[in-house]
Amino acid sequence: MNKERLIPLIVATALFMENMDSTVIATSLPAIAADIGTSPLTLKLAITSYLLSLAVFIPASGWTADRFGARIVFAGAVGVFMLGSIGCALSGSVTDFVFARILQGLGGAMMTPVGRLVLLRSVDKSALVNAMAWVTVPALIGPVIGPPLGGFITTYFSWHWIFLINIPIGLLGIFLALKYIDPIKSVDPERFDLYGLVLAGIGLAGIAFGLSVAGLNLLPWPIVAALVGVGTVSMTLYVIHAKRTGSPVLDFSLLRLPTMRASIVGGFMFRLGIGALPFLLPLLMQVGFGLSPFQSGLVTFASAVGAMGMKTLAARIIKAFGFRNMMTVNAVVSAAFLAACALFTATTPLMLIFTILVVGGFFRSLQFTAINTVAYAEVEAPQMSRATTLVSVNQQLAVSAGVAVGAFSVETTLALHHQTELSADVFGPAFIVVSLISAASAWFFWQMPADAGNEIAGRKAIDISSRKGAEKRAATDAVKAATEDTQNARDQRLG
Repeated sequence: MNKERLIPLIVATALFMENMDSTVIATSLPAIAADIGTSPLTLKLAITSYLLSLAVFIPASGWTADRFGARIVFAGAVGVFMLGSIGCALSGSVTDFVFARILQGLGGAMMTPVGRLVLLRSVDKSALVNAMAWVTVPALIGPVIGPPLGGFITTYFSWHWIFLINIPIGLLGIFLALKYIDPIKSVDPERFDLYGLVLAGIGLAGIAFGLSVAGLNLLPWPIVAALVGVGTVSMTLYVIHAKRTGSPVLDFSLLRLPTMRASIVGGFMFRLGIGALPFLLPLLMQVGFGLSPFQSGLVTFASAVGAMGMKTLAARIIKAFGFRNMMTVNAVVSAAFLAACALFTATTPLMLIFTILVVGGFFRSLQFTAINTVAYAEVEAPQMSRATTLVSVNQQLAVSAGVAVGAFSVETTLALHHQTELSADVFGPAFIVVSLISAASAWFFWQMPADAGNEIAGRKAIDISSRKGAEKRAATDAVKAATEDTQNARDQRLG
């Protein structure tokens, strides 16, 4: 297998490990809590501490990759994630477990953006769509199969294996990364912006952590609002600071590029809506329809099936229609399948639910592949590390916001219906709200130039040949006109 096929698989495997592990823990919390002598509610700190660690360390990933080389940082991130996994498996108290999760978050914060940077620096732009299709899949199927897999391992084996299964995967990933990824690093790395990292870290941690605990109902709303407020103020201070430094950890000047702006702004809205799905759907299946966690997991796994089916067709579809047209239409189509979940009832045939989720998963995966790819269409090579950091931060905030919006919509419906307990009928409005937000992203995708991303979509040759043909015809017409003018002038003199 050549590098252009192997490297996406190496990166995808590491990202799958990170995405799955961040969700697999959810169904295993009661068993872990009982084993280490604490309550499941207290142990939810393990989830939030992981998200907090991600938010703090992601901004440093771009500079770290430039300074030490993307290959060594990626392999090191996998190693740190493995150490955190071992720490989780060996934990005997809440403190041990939370510290181990923070270590995992550090590894995950470096793995995702640096893994994407490895891909961008190793794969030709003409093959980028296919490569991104592979890397997109883990982000879609990890949250879907994580909960049922966690329940299965905890029920039939031991919760420790949730973390220990990362070890052979991680060792294989490190070996393949060191063997096949080129040791590329920046010749002249920029000065490290420590002050900016502190501001951005506090800002992202406050916003992401606040939105995440809002979705989990761990803290009162005033505290959640305070967290988000502090994060917002810190991010505002960072934006002011970033304009005054030549090496910002988060480079918002990249938003001047139309394709990056569409990927960040439109992608945030699309991910916000879709990010609520792994939160809302299992609750609907279990609380609303009375399915077991394992049964619910088997149904929602349909989204992963659709995502896998997309990876072989994404490049062809984008090449046929272009990024702008495809992403604009597909945002609405994907949102429609998300809204269809609002129609599910306890009497809806499971096969119909499965079919809707499979087809919806296909279109969502196609959109994620396009968003992740077109972001780098106009980014120059020296800016790639900054671009991957910005994209990763945006994705993290969008998922946190999606859970918060989904949870808030459900709670609002409960209040309006004067209910205190969840039931199937309170989830419908939440699906409608998040689907409308996702559909609104289409406007931002339509704002891209008509030829956006044509080079990476494989459409440049067609455009160039058409333009050259037009130029050739124009030149021929000009010569012909000049010849006719000369002949007319000669005739007039003879006359």
